[in-house]
Amino acid sequence: MAVLGIGYSGFKPNTRDLSFREMMFEAATRAYNAAGIDPRRDVGSFISCQEDYWEGISIADEFSPGPIGGVLRPTFTIAGDGLMGIIHGIMQILSGFSEVVVVESHAKPSEIDTINKIVELSLDPIYIRPINSPNTHFLAALDLEKYMKISGAKREDLSLVVEKNKNAGLKVPRSSYAAKIGREYVESQPELVGHLTALDITPYVDASIVAVLASEESAKRFTKDPIFIDGYGWATETALFERAELGMAKYMSMAAEMAKVKGLKYDGVFVDDRYSYKELEHIDALGITDSALKVIREGQAYEGGDLPVNTKGGHLSKGIPLEAAGLSLLLDAYECMLEGCERALVAGWRGFGTFTGYVLRMVS
Repeated sequence: MAVLGIGYSGFKPNTRDLSFREMMFEAATRAYNAAGIDPRRDVGSFISCQEDYWEGISIADEFSPGPIGGVLRPTFTIAGDGLMGIIHGIMQILSGFSEVVVVESHAKPSEIDTINKIVELSLDPIYIRPINSPNTHFLAALDLEKYMKISGAKREDLSLVVEKNKNAGLKVPRSSYAAKIGREYVESQPELVGHLTALDITPYVDASIVAVLASEESAKRFTKDPIFIDGYGWATETALFERAELGMAKYMSMAAEMAKVKGLKYDGVFVDDRYSYKELEHIDALGITDSALKVIREGQAYEGGDLPVNTKGGHLSKGIPLEAAGLSLLLDAYECMLEGCERALVAGWRGFGTFTGYVLRMVS
């Protein structure tokens, strides 16, 4: 599969000047310009990734076709992360249903008054929700506690991830939460829940992202140097928090095995880091190194290192655009490929309370 182009809009804590439909239109226009396509002529199908709970509108997918050019065209909805939409697009192309597929996802959390209540509603109604915790991040704190016991990770390792990603985001214009900070400053912050400080937890952000996929044969009509997805995988470990193996991100290791990520050299690895420790946990789960702790402690995870991880700042710098979070990582990887990376890895997660992971391998 080839990625012909990606466009985005927003990546701000609040986009008062744009509706979510206007953000979708901006992102789509930029994606089509980058890909050199006409959506009304060249695209076979459209996929929108969104969830009515986040939208606050019943059957919210009815608003999708217009802004992305899919009116009266095959348009599908995925109630999940944008990377799952990419995988569905790949399957549509492989099946012969379409030669060119557009995948869109967006988020406007700034307009959600009770977002923590929505997060609570996603949790198990028998064992987890009745706890009525005042902090919705307590599940991450439990997961972190187990990861620290399994791996030997220390509080300073989380601070290194925050320092690395916040500083890396300074060179990327869409990084609303990037900052010039050091490890000592991170460690000086009060802990909010468990070992997590406010700097370890990624805030939300408004954004829309549109990606254009094509078969290898079709891609040759639009570009001489396509960027390919040559492996993919997805997996759900469990739907219940109490049955998950905390501290291991087993969902990611299952997806990585399907995508066959081991044994390859990556110029860039872009993983979900909505919590600082999750970058380390996900790297371990992918199985692409013997120890994520060694990678971060020895500086290998920085740009120019042996295993560069989230060199464009990750979520910690850009924020979480809800179901567009995976596409945000894909956008980082795509830009890395345009800058000369030969092989990249993308690993997304939908967040608590889910245990679902998505993995893509990219090659130029």
